[in-house]
Amino acid sequence: MKKLNWAVLLFSALYCANTYALPGAIDINEPKNITADAIEYDVKNAQIKTIGNTTITNQSGQTLKLNNSSVSEQGEKITGSDIELWLGEHVYVTAEKLSRDGDITVAEDAMFTACDGCDSFGNAWEIFATTIKHDMQERNLYFHNPILWAYEIPVFWFPYYYMPDPGVKYRTGLLMPDFKSTNNMGTQINLPIYISFSEYHDATVTMSYLTDENPLLQLEHRLNAEHSTFRTTGSYTHNQDGEDRWSIFNDDVIELGEYARAEISLERVSDKTYLQKYGFYENQPYLDSGAKIELFGQSGYVVADTHFFQELRSAGRTESVMDGNILPNIRAVYQTAPIYKETFISLSSDILGVDGNNNTGMQRVIGDARITSPWTLWGGNRITLSVDTRYDVYNFQNYDLIESPEFSGLKNRFLPSGYVEWGLPLFRPGENWTHILEPRARLTMMRHTKTSEIFSETNDSAGALLSDTTLFANNRFAGYDLWENGTFADYGLRWATYGPTAESAEIFFGQSYDLTERSDTDPNSGFHKGASDWVGRVGLNNGSWLGLNSRFRLDRNSLELRHIETNVDLGTGRNHISVGHIWSEQLDEAFLGQDINETSVGLRIQLTERLSLNFNAIYNNTRHQFQNHYGELYYQHPCYFLSLGYRTDNAVRQEYSGNTTFQFRFGLNY
Repeated sequence: MKKLNWAVLLFSALYCANTYALPGAIDINEPKNITADAIEYDVKNAQIKTIGNTTITNQSGQTLKLNNSSVSEQGEKITGSDIELWLGEHVYVTAEKLSRDGDITVAEDAMFTACDGCDSFGNAWEIFATTIKHDMQERNLYFHNPILWAYEIPVFWFPYYYMPDPGVKYRTGLLMPDFKSTNNMGTQINLPIYISFSEYHDATVTMSYLTDENPLLQLEHRLNAEHSTFRTTGSYTHNQDGEDRWSIFNDDVIELGEYARAEISLERVSDKTYLQKYGFYENQPYLDSGAKIELFGQSGYVVADTHFFQELRSAGRTESVMDGNILPNIRAVYQTAPIYKETFISLSSDILGVDGNNNTGMQRVIGDARITSPWTLWGGNRITLSVDTRYDVYNFQNYDLIESPEFSGLKNRFLPSGYVEWGLPLFRPGENWTHILEPRARLTMMRHTKTSEIFSETNDSAGALLSDTTLFANNRFAGYDLWENGTFADYGLRWATYGPTAESAEIFFGQSYDLTERSDTDPNSGFHKGASDWVGRVGLNNGSWLGLNSRFRLDRNSLELRHIETNVDLGTGRNHISVGHIWSEQLDEAFLGQDINETSVGLRIQLTERLSLNFNAIYNNTRHQFQNHYGELYYQHPCYFLSLGYRTDNAVRQEYSGNTTFQFRFGLNY
């Protein structure tokens, strides 16, 4: 959490590391070598005198060159002229005269740079001062008439300035300002102030001036305790419309020992559009506040958490939304050691309370016990047998159930199930490539019910979407409230090959088949009565500069494309392009609007050794517009960095739509 004062950024060469100091601060008491044209020792005054060119090297490798020096036996006094001091690679100090008396070291007509030799045509920056004084007792550096030179051009003068010496890790002060420009609030100038309470506790307060809006106050607080971390950020403004607008985000992690941990989070804003307008928005659909405690064991764990939601999406939306607050949710899982061969038992329970909107509520208790027994048989056949039983109890308050609206009272349901799964990996090793062909099938038997859920507005279930990842899963629906229904079979075929230097390729193709009558299902899910759509994935990696992954769904009868997600990675770390695309057909009877069709692009191009271009964008192909895009030119010099970038967000939130921000950043490396 080390911070720099804004002027320290101008003079950061003096702040490079704890070993960097003024010439007189070189530790003369360390073991060292002294070479000179002539060396004399004054026994009476206990001084070492050198005549002519003198070089002093300390234990850490710092080298001090000077003329006609005088050094006391204990090192508390030193004088000399024509000083040259190398404190590290590229870190260089010169001075006409140097004197040290006790805790005070004074360098006259001094120059300092941490960029010596970084460019063939001159140092990127140097600092000249008539006098630099170092007070070891106060741990401060005092500059008289400091001038910052950039490539031998004077660019900044200050009559007087002082700052902590390099041995001070943290000190309260101003930080480097940064500038932004937005399309609806004009230019924004951020003036941050760093406050150090201790080595592990600090804060940053930022005052932001906006040309077309009232000032903005931002706060960031950080505390690292021995077994916990606390992070809080917040902002506040009283805008020109007379409104108080604010945000607060808190994230605390507390370690309660080797097997327990607690987390506390707070996410709240004054209104739905505040984060987007002021540049804090990160596509959050809602804010989630709450607390969580986790208990760990060798064979199980318990998690208890609670959530309070703040909706950020506009009214009239078609997507699923959080309904009420969770008070609380407790989950426990325990798995036994193998009881026979590789057979094991897993036990789980889930307790959920929901405080809904409009005076509604629900409490739910789930108990689940499963026995799983994997076997490897002759010829490499792999068989897995599993039996599961689950029991749910619900207590409703004014809830809309399928058979009765605004129901209050108890409901329960019992779900016995089991499955048998078969697989046969067939290996064909080669001199350079290994091929694997694996057919796989699974038969799942569940209690058949008329509906897959017992109430119409589920809380933690967002429905079903068939994909290659949901085949062979214990529950193909999201959340706990939706039920699988009846007996069904999953089957598929996977082929993969692996090369000698991390090359790989993979193809998978599969389908699900319902053997019992399925209740009405969203036609966009890919599930149907009887056979489902076909799903698959394709992967390719050449081990160096190419990676491709794609998953898709095809119509069960016509094999027309219904859904596809593809991501391609090209290049290496210095030059890298990532392109992603998602397309999903929305059938008319689902009443979900237009097809989903989005493209995302991310790239980093190293234009020169020090100049790079970064760009990221998400484009809505259906609406023919960017959802957001970001670009930046970044110049990384050994001694400083420059950045010029922009960010555009075209998301629509009630009365507010879109935001474009330009930002310029500059800093010295140290």
